[in-house]
Amino acid sequence: MAGGHLVSMKDVARTAGVSVGTVSNVLNRPDVVSPDRRERVEDAIAELGYVRNDAARQLKLGQSRTVGTIVLDSANPFYGQLVGGVEAAAEDSQLMVIAGSTGNRERRERLYLSLFEEQRVRGILLASTGGTAELVEAIRGRGTPVVLVESAPDARGSSVSVDDIAGGELAVQHLASLGRRRIGVVAARHDLHQVADRLRGARRAAEAAGIELEVLEAEDLTVLAGRTIGEAVVARSAAERPDAVFCVNDLLAVGVLQAFAFRHQVAVPEEIALVGYDDIDFARSTVVPLTSVAQPADLMGRTALALLEEEIASPDAAPRRVSFTPKLVERESTTG
Repeated sequence: MAGGHLVSMKDVARTAGVSVGTVSNVLNRPDVVSPDRRERVEDAIAELGYVRNDAARQLKLGQSRTVGTIVLDSANPFYGQLVGGVEAAAEDSQLMVIAGSTGNRERRERLYLSLFEEQRVRGILLASTGGTAELVEAIRGRGTPVVLVESAPDARGSSVSVDDIAGGELAVQHLASLGRRRIGVVAARHDLHQVADRLRGARRAAEAAGIELEVLEAEDLTVLAGRTIGEAVVARSAAERPDAVFCVNDLLAVGVLQAFAFRHQVAVPEEIALVGYDDIDFARSTVVPLTSVAQPADLMGRTALALLEEEIASPDAAPRRVSFTPKLVERESTTG
């Protein structure tokens, strides 16, 4: 501050004895300014404490350097890994990332979409609950590009996704190959297409193997909800328990494993084999390392930002849809 007001470029120019244009050049194209004038401007900036209003500058140029990223659940480490991929790619491009978590709630997703558009962000990367397609199209129509992450197969626009049907099949095929015939699937939030697709794939694999699945309904996609389901399984007689469990994400699987391990009530995998989904970093360090269906979170984040930049560079180009194939990572929770 100088004299009780925000320091402006005019203040810097007056103190340095140069034009406002010279100050602008020092900030944006220092190579075109003589060393003597550049030094005077830099000294004035330091003396006055001038801070460039980059938001105003970007608005004037018509191009923000900020990317808005919206994920379903920041408590799930998978989304932390995904945002980490976005941030790593953004750093390489000298962009800033602002991330928000909807908590799997459509209302909050709508709020973030509207706020990011109002802030004139460069673009939006969206892991959607699935209920905002019309709003997304309206935002795109007004000039803000949106790339969907974990998108449904029929989603419009550029997107990054994983074949969750194939992932659910992988999990149950693996358990069936181990000779497990009574397989339970722990699921919640069937309205999320990711969950619905994983369950669809699991059912497809079970039908092919001649196995009937038991769907164990959890309250949410959290560790605590998984532990509640695990406790309910432990409370059954040994004959009534499944001999394998597939959880639609790793957080549920960790909770189920906690319930099984408490007082060593159920041996994993001897009595019940266990498979999760996402392969979060924590999966390999659980009390029994967790077999999980892996999706490349970091690469998905990097790819989403790359698609956004492609769309900004060529707004009339056809949308690109990138789909990754999940893979099964076997650990002791199934292989012993």
